Amino acid sequence: MKLQKNRGGSARLVLLIAALSACVSAPEPPAARAAAAPPQKPQPTTNTWPIRQVANPPLPYRDIDQNETPPPALVSVVRNLGQSFHGKVGIAVRRIGADWTVAWNGNALFPQQSVSKLWVSMTFLDAVDRGKLRITDTTTITRNDLTLFHQPSAALVAREGGWTTSYSDLMRRAMTQSDNTANDTLLRAVGGPEAVRSFLARRMIKDIRFGPGERLLQSATAGLDWRQDYSVGRNFYAARSKLPMSVRQKALDNYLASPPDGAAPSSIVQALAKLKEGQMLSPASSRLLLSIMAEAKTGPQRIKGGVPPGWHYLHKTGTGQDLPPRSTGYNDIGIMSAPDGANYAVAVMIGSTTVSIPERWALMQAVAKAVVANHEPR
Repeated sequence: MKLQKNRGGSARLVLLIAALSACVSAPEPPAARAAAAPPQKPQPTTNTWPIRQVANPPLPYRDIDQNETPPPALVSVVRNLGQSFHGKVGIAVRRIGADWTVAWNGNALFPQQSVSKLWVSMTFLDAVDRGKLRITDTTTITRNDLTLFHQPSAALVAREGGWTTSYSDLMRRAMTQSDNTANDTLLRAVGGPEAVRSFLARRMIKDIRFGPGERLLQSATAGLDWRQDYSVGRNFYAARSKLPMSVRQKALDNYLASPPDGAAPSSIVQALAKLKEGQMLSPASSRLLLSIMAEAKTGPQRIKGGVPPGWHYLHKTGTGQDLPPRSTGYNDIGIMSAPDGANYAVAVMIGSTTVSIPERWALMQAVAKAVVANHEPR
């Protein structure tokens, strides 16, 4: 269901969030900082990790009830939240197993940033399902493989000059810690960006682009051409800061106008629903990926901050570059599961905004609270 955009004020957003908070009490979110990786000597990692039991396993395929419609109050809240937010935002909520999606700017393309790590992991597990790769296969990461921004694995590489681990470990680090080097290494293993695009096309997922990889994407967004020495220390930040402001602004404007990693919120929730229903991967791979998403350490105060006790939330976040006062690509997408077993795919994508981080959290939590307040058990 597509909603037409009108303008509104921040006061309306504050009132909406306050009203939703009265309906649903959310727990205090845990600390956002992920635990640092323990010191270790480089050695092959061949064991998989235990699979955490998720609240609801993938559902078997079943016919959709074409007569189902979304709760009118949810439609109204999503529209008003979108109207009232100062910035470009996309919101989509899809009840899994139903035939409706409530969306605001649902078909517009928003920069995904690290949300795109989800498609890399899916492509890897699809290769495992098809016998092209094994989950216990190993690889060695060197300094030449390092990327930029958040990459906890860089410390393991730097200590010994190289680090050997399994692809399954890299997938877990990419999904739970949003480790850029782990993700780019996994991306090379599956065949690069074109392999991810091919996987999404075979699964009939439209309006989800996949970019050129972290290094090329982030350097171009900043107005730079990638150099490997940018992966060391603060070199990237230093080079970026030396650029004229006009160059940086133009590069960021170009990125936002047509993001190479752009995705439509409505398409994202469709893909999440298909993952939950076992239509993206094999049953075993679906359970594994959902289990890993349930352990994500990033974004505890985004959508997750509005999920009350008794509900469960598994997810992937994304965060883009800032050029003050503008922030870009501030996202959270995932699956909310109700105590009665119902599931909702949710995506909140903030393409560009000047509001504070707490205000962004408030918007995302308000969407979660609206889902809970308007949940209709079958």
